[in-house]
Amino acid sequence: MTFGELGKYLEKLEGVSSRLEMTRMLAKLFSEVSPNEGRLVAYLVQGRLGPAYANPNFGVADKMMVRALGEGAGELFRKLGDLGLAAEKLSGEASAARANHKLNSNVQIQNVYLKLTEIAREGGEGSQGKKQELIGDLLQQMDPVSAKYAVKIILGKLRVGFSDMTVLDSLSWMVAGDKSLRPTVEAIYNVRADLGEVVELIKKHKTGPEIKKLQVTPRTGTPVLMARAERATAAGEIWKRNKSCAVEYKLDGIRIQAHCVKGKVVLFSRGLENVTEMYPDVVKGLTKQIRKECIIEGEMIAEDGEGNFLPFQQTAQRKRKYRVEEMSKKIPLVFYLFDVLAVEGKDVMREGNEKRRVILEGLVKTGGGRQTVRLIWRKTAKSAEEIDKYFEEAIARGTEGIVAKKLDGIYQAGSRDFNWIKYKKSYDASTLADTTDVLVMGYDSGQGKRAGFGMGAFLGGVYDKKTGKYYTVGKIGSGPSDEEWESLEKDLRKYIVDRKPEEYSVKKQAECDYWVRPKFVVEVKADELSASTAMHSSGFGFRFPRFVKLRDKQPEDVTSLSEIERLYKMQKRK
Repeated sequence: MTFGELGKYLEKLEGVSSRLEMTRMLAKLFSEVSPNEGRLVAYLVQGRLGPAYANPNFGVADKMMVRALGEGAGELFRKLGDLGLAAEKLSGEASAARANHKLNSNVQIQNVYLKLTEIAREGGEGSQGKKQELIGDLLQQMDPVSAKYAVKIILGKLRVGFSDMTVLDSLSWMVAGDKSLRPTVEAIYNVRADLGEVVELIKKHKTGPEIKKLQVTPRTGTPVLMARAERATAAGEIWKRNKSCAVEYKLDGIRIQAHCVKGKVVLFSRGLENVTEMYPDVVKGLTKQIRKECIIEGEMIAEDGEGNFLPFQQTAQRKRKYRVEEMSKKIPLVFYLFDVLAVEGKDVMREGNEKRRVILEGLVKTGGGRQTVRLIWRKTAKSAEEIDKYFEEAIARGTEGIVAKKLDGIYQAGSRDFNWIKYKKSYDASTLADTTDVLVMGYDSGQGKRAGFGMGAFLGGVYDKKTGKYYTVGKIGSGPSDEEWESLEKDLRKYIVDRKPEEYSVKKQAECDYWVRPKFVVEVKADELSASTAMHSSGFGFRFPRFVKLRDKQPEDVTSLSEIERLYKMQKRK
């Protein structure tokens, strides 16, 4: 496929508001490319050169692009407000001025991808001039539409408006003509969270029966989507579901998946970001204490000198790209391990939880001074009374509560099920028993004091996997400090879109001044849930919601609509 043909698809996709129409269009696009091209297209249609955890930054700002585009670009940019459109117009003018020189719409996708990669990798002294030169050379080979989208990709401003989940739907449509293969395709993605690789695999195997036979296993270096826990409000509820279970502390820290191989460690966040460089102390601890190649999971948390867990706010100070070494000494972390997914290339996710714990214990070296890497506290419960006892011990230890794990439960990548059940303390009987995670769908302009921050409140939504849509549960305007509020608005501003995304279900009464594409997940605490069919598309609304913190999660990992329904029923039983 040529980049010109891809550009035409991108132009059509930008004008589509229906998610179903977008899915079918993507299915047609992927049907027309080879397996290798499919990998590259999967990245390029989302404005990337690789999966989210290995996506190089182009390091090209608007000013540099204006210089690369040449004479007249600055004036056009001021007039149009979009450098992609400016590039398209300049390219068209160049074609008209040179009647005997037709601009090329036949540049192959692979060639454009290689040139874009070269631009991104250029660094060091004199790199700005070299980047400008490379951009100029690339655009001279392109037709106007291709030039527009190449510039948008380089600037990180391609806004086609669909998620990885839409691409997975499109692969099912491509093969089966409907969504029937979506669970199979998603199961592959959950274990290998690289959309390009998934597209390539599906293209190579072609038919539904072949795809269903695919055996994809964890691979060091490629993150696995993390398993999630269901929730309970009483020990009896846990015991009713899991008659024999292990109980572990639920820590309020930072969940991490560590990939260890040949003395090298890579750390992935729940949001699939490579965060290795943020935590040198944890990397050092893993290098010293882990015996074999493996993929392991746990929670990082800060402790004081006496081994007491510190509040999340202090642990969160370690999530930074600057002053990393200084902060690692000031706030050292402990990495508490609770699961293992693979050992020396062997998939152990299908083993029961009890067996995985034994394997995990055999991986960690202990003894000899302060241990950065430790095993999470764990007890086996034989009754609801024992679960309650361990819960009280956990609360006394300063944790959030417990996670009860089914002894023969497998590790269900990317899924929320009752193999794991979290049970947290309700600090106030008048409030909901647990916090919720919501997607920031959009926000309203600020008034009064908030006018200076540009945001008065943001609209939160929960996810329904059955429909692939987000449903509103409330507008949140309190909780964060002024600094947090200002920082959040600054981040949201970068992801504003011209129209409400198709996957957002919003009633007129809840609409916002600005819509934001799916990106930011926020933890919210509310006094209660009330029935709110008139105001909110979920049918429920928060009373007195407060912002707690930003969450490092994928948009699809927010609290589900079915969970909200369950929380409402739990609240009624109080």
